[in-house]
Amino acid sequence: MLSILVELSGFAAALLFILGLKRMSSPATALRGIVLAGIGMLVAVLASFGYLADVDEAARPHRLENLGLALLALAIGIGWAWRSGKNVAMTAMPQMVALYNGMGGGAAAAVAAVELTGPHGTDGLQLGVTSLGALIGSVSLAGSLVAWAKLDGRMRSAWRFKGQSALNALVLLFTLGLASAVVAGVATPWYLGLFFAGALALGVLMTLPIGGADMPVVISLYNAFTGLAVGLEGYALHNPALMIAGMVVGSAGTLLTLLMAKAMNRSLANVLFSRFGESESSGGGEVHGQMKAADAADAAVTMRYAGSVIIVPGYGLAVAQAQAKLYEFVKVLQAADVDVKFAIHPVAGRMPGHMNVLLAEAGVPYDLIFDMEDINDSFASTDVALVIGANDVVNPVARTDKSSPIYGMPILNVDQAHQVYVIKRGQGKGYAGVENLLFYGDNCSMVYGDALAVLTAMVQAIKDLPAH
Repeated sequence: MLSILVELSGFAAALLFILGLKRMSSPATALRGIVLAGIGMLVAVLASFGYLADVDEAARPHRLENLGLALLALAIGIGWAWRSGKNVAMTAMPQMVALYNGMGGGAAAAVAAVELTGPHGTDGLQLGVTSLGALIGSVSLAGSLVAWAKLDGRMRSAWRFKGQSALNALVLLFTLGLASAVVAGVATPWYLGLFFAGALALGVLMTLPIGGADMPVVISLYNAFTGLAVGLEGYALHNPALMIAGMVVGSAGTLLTLLMAKAMNRSLANVLFSRFGESESSGGGEVHGQMKAADAADAAVTMRYAGSVIIVPGYGLAVAQAQAKLYEFVKVLQAADVDVKFAIHPVAGRMPGHMNVLLAEAGVPYDLIFDMEDINDSFASTDVALVIGANDVVNPVARTDKSSPIYGMPILNVDQAHQVYVIKRGQGKGYAGVENLLFYGDNCSMVYGDALAVLTAMVQAIKDLPAH
């Protein structure tokens, strides 16, 4: 009877995961989706304790010991997650996503390690699936930790050295060779130790050379890896809930990764193995004109008397933690009957959906937020475009300069607006190392300063206008 309840609980958890993911596809239902998925995870965790009750006679002496360890791990995990989730700043959200994603891959690798070091049969298929899950989970763990360190400023954006690709290939072949020994059933504990060390090293080496501009794609890729590893270990454990959850997460992560790579007009191989994000060249484009500075108050007044404004948020908005002040500015404009919309580029920020999360935290209504393909044609008829901390995703070079590393990348057509204001802390280039020709356009003015300070001045400038 207990085993039937456990199996039914696994099915219910998997169903809740799928329903939750479906609702996460829309900002309007995303919160309900997260709650559903969370309930599904709670059901799956509670159901897992059923396996401790349903053990054979030989395992019964260890049942209480295992139960105590499971409860201790659960308490530590809940406490850590609750505290970090409550205290994390929005600017640190990408780091948290990378870290938690890595923990998922590490958990799958740990399960595989237990399976491979414990008594097992000679089923080559099961050993192969378990080893593959161990490899992918370990790569996800190590790679996600490196991504976390880069996003948190603890590591330089990209570490590169001569012969790096060849070394990566050798480590991969070495690790696969050890995996073959595991599948063949001739692996000793030393073999297993070297296998996991090689898998972890591969994750580190894969992520070290990737620049900061590609972090959203990398996080999405390792999310897919974690899902795949969980699904494989679910097969090894004959656990349908893990299999379904892993397949759902893995397929969703893979699709998101491919969509984000497409949004940058680059292949996944180019993301993983190119030097994008570290170029020191200007891409060969010739710069004409000069940047023109504008006062925050002048920019605010211009937008107050405009008919339409499109706002493009970027990572600079997150760094300044200015999303609440931005929405206050939007409400001031709306009170003056200005039509305000937000335009979101798929790879803006440091993680998938970063700008959507940022705006949602500030309470921006979902019907004001538009994806690139839905709003790009509107820039040509827009009075003012306001760019906050974005760079490469609004650079017209992507359309015109074939020698540029970002050539062909779909961008937001900000340069087509009648007037453009860019809030930026300085005159630095984006992650691609390419000079942004938008900033030199006749219709573009730069408002220099921290986004929070600038937006505060803009709000005050409009409030100081004489009432009509």
